[in-house]
Amino acid sequence: MELKEAYSLVQPGLNGVEADFKNLIDSQRQFPEMQKMLKQVLVGGKVVRPTLTLLCGSFYNCNLALLQPMATATELMHIATLVHDDAIDSADTRRGNATINSIWGVDLAILVGDFLFARAGEMSARTGSLRVVTLFSQTLGIIARGEVKQALSAFRLDQTFEQYIERVAAKTAALFTLATESGAVLSGAPETSVQILHDYGYNLGIAFQIVDDILDFVGSEKEVGKPVGADLAQGTVTLPAYKLLQRYPKDNPLLKIAQKENLAENIKKVIEMIRASDIIDECYKLAGDYCKLACRDLDKLSDKPARAALVALADYVVKRRK
Repeated sequence: MELKEAYSLVQPGLNGVEADFKNLIDSQRQFPEMQKMLKQVLVGGKVVRPTLTLLCGSFYNCNLALLQPMATATELMHIATLVHDDAIDSADTRRGNATINSIWGVDLAILVGDFLFARAGEMSARTGSLRVVTLFSQTLGIIARGEVKQALSAFRLDQTFEQYIERVAAKTAALFTLATESGAVLSGAPETSVQILHDYGYNLGIAFQIVDDILDFVGSEKEVGKPVGADLAQGTVTLPAYKLLQRYPKDNPLLKIAQKENLAENIKKVIEMIRASDIIDECYKLAGDYCKLACRDLDKLSDKPARAALVALADYVVKRRK
């Protein structure tokens, strides 16, 4: 199945998510400045997470009245985390657009992110499922805790591979898991199926973030949605940088980055060294391994188009810019 066909399976639900965004913007008619800020962030995006929620809710009792609000909730939570990330990182652009913090300042960006989190919580509550609302709250806690740990480990090179995976799990994988598990729960799936789709979301999220980390070194600003090398500039050691440090523990520009020496020059050197090595191929292989893990038990689910769509999404994740 092609990716376009996978998205088309849940297009009515995605249209509903888009309508929810429009309604959210329209609800702030009496507050024009807030409207402007919401319009700035509620545009574009790959809507991978809402697609996952809608697909995972398609195996059993597919009830759009429950699934669509949750699909909206997952995307709003995702956007809120990006708004906060950009404010923390002092990023100027995201997805080719100016960030909230670059236009209105960090303080307002944090508050807009909080507003989006609140609205995401409200949308999750519309499902009427205590289990799903609890999962939503737990996911928010996991993400916040992960961001605190990432901030405390900035510019530290004594991080292990296990710590990298733990960080990714508390970032992208947590949201992917929320998307897949909530869809399964809301469709009344049996616990065995809920677990299969939970595991799919977790492993797909790990793979997705690994590829994002790859693109931070080999992609363009248009592809990544932020300047190339942005993670290094913030002192975040991602998988390609970790592997470079393992190969060259002494004569390595990463050591100077850790000391915040000539950041632009040393980031450029790190990018060049990684591009000239086979590290990118190694990272893609690992992402592929996680995608295989994600799809390992999907054949235990009913043979519906949604199953092929989940496989197509996993295939898309690992082939981005390969």
